[in-house]
Amino acid sequence: MIASSPRSYLLKIAEKNQQIMVGFTHRTTQMLPYAFEGFGLLMERGCIAVADDGRIQTVPKKVRKTIDGTTETVACQKVARIVGKEFARIADRATVYTTFGIRP
Repeated sequence: MIASSPRSYLLKIAEKNQQIMVGFTHRTTQMLPYAFEGFGLLMERGCIAVADDGRIQTVPKKVRKTIDGTTETVACQKVARIVGKEFARIADRATVYTTFGIRP
């Protein structure tokens, strides 16, 4: 959905495609260990830093911008880039939480 219409806004996609909400909490909960491991590895390697305001920022010249790997990982990376840009554009945690039915 997101990859097929990268110019659409994330909030509109979520509104029009309510089926993504089915099992959302279960899927995201299952992803947490992998996300924590990934963030831990990036911190350990000095690839990301946490700013004073809580933002996660990449360290210059430590992270490649090229997308490569298997077909599946390339697709995941492209969607992650789109979602990341949308989160930055929205810039309001409460809006994102509400859209996806998450209680802060």
